Amino acid sequence: MPAGTYRHVTTDRDLDTLVDELAAHPFLAFDTEFVSENTYRSDLCLVQIAAPGILAVIDTLEVPNLVPFWQLLAEEGRTTVVHAGREEFGFILHAIGTRPSSLFDIQVASGLVDHDFPAGYAAICRRMLGVNTAKGETRTDWRQRPLSDAQLEYALDDVRHLERLWKLLESKLAKLGRSEWMVEEMASWQDDVTESFERKRWRRVSGLNGLSRRELAVARELWHWRDRLAEQRNMPPKRVLRDDLLVELAKRKSPEERQIKAIRGMQRSDFKHIIGDISAAIATGLSVPDEACPGGERHRAPPPQLSMLGQFLATAIAGLCRQMSIAPSLVGTASDMRDLLAYKLGYRNEDELPVLARGWRADLVGTIVDDLLEGRSALRIGDPRSSDPLVIESVRPR
Repeated sequence: MPAGTYRHVTTDRDLDTLVDELAAHPFLAFDTEFVSENTYRSDLCLVQIAAPGILAVIDTLEVPNLVPFWQLLAEEGRTTVVHAGREEFGFILHAIGTRPSSLFDIQVASGLVDHDFPAGYAAICRRMLGVNTAKGETRTDWRQRPLSDAQLEYALDDVRHLERLWKLLESKLAKLGRSEWMVEEMASWQDDVTESFERKRWRRVSGLNGLSRRELAVARELWHWRDRLAEQRNMPPKRVLRDDLLVELAKRKSPEERQIKAIRGMQRSDFKHIIGDISAAIATGLSVPDEACPGGERHRAPPPQLSMLGQFLATAIAGLCRQMSIAPSLVGTASDMRDLLAYKLGYRNEDELPVLARGWRADLVGTIVDDLLEGRSALRIGDPRSSDPLVIESVRPR
């Protein structure tokens, strides 16, 4: 639809009318504008929607209850198109606790048919459609009202081309025989994002390396306390307690309030109201039975040459991926390749298969790696001036 032609939804009645019209279409595209710097979860400010003959923007500060729209996306038989839709998926998940019926992420699909991943929306539009998207509003505070026409047009540009991109990418995926790869990748992508929202990832605290098992137990309890308080106060967890202070408290392992206050950085005036809670979290970590402390897993250490082999094979596979028009970074990393080699050579004890031994990645990479390890294929230098000088070729049996 041409610039300036869109619907601005600012009432519940407008939303109901829009949802009724969208229900007649088997697909729709949407994007969001949000602010996340000062809150526990992102503040949703706008929802932009595109469908055949429809271009709309919902002001979520005026219409905060979007349940009818989210439920529409979950209806069987409807495809929802997004680009880099982690936050969009999160909004649906938190609102109604379920997933879209069929989700298609332009960024993921682009990585399955091109060598660039993760690619931005503007770059994909230029490369695949030859169009330039709006610029100039990247620093907008989307909570401010009123929004100008220029700001709304900028926001709508993020959905204006999604239908064309979706159809083009579906065609490319089908031509390359990768449509099932896309279905599989979107399912695992949604599993990963769901897990990241629902599972408490305390091991992401900076500075945990080198801590003892007991110290890790204390850090874990402090993390859970911090996360609960941050959610209650709707603020970023690190604003409640910085990672470096959390780690220092775990190292000292003292629930005594006097010792807690003695740590540099713990003299903030607002800490006096929560020192008791911090002390209780430390005490809980100290009371965890030894066998229940984290970090006690035992792994058979892989030989040092595994890192060299992993890097070498990852480079060769990356070149092969580029030749096959698929993004190497979407397939896997050098670390993923090391995990695959450790699994194939018997150095992994985990039940879960490594990333490169599952699904379409196993089809793409697994046989090649098996042939290289068994001597049925070999790596050689082809054109040393090429951007991908390593060549994988079959070895004739003697």
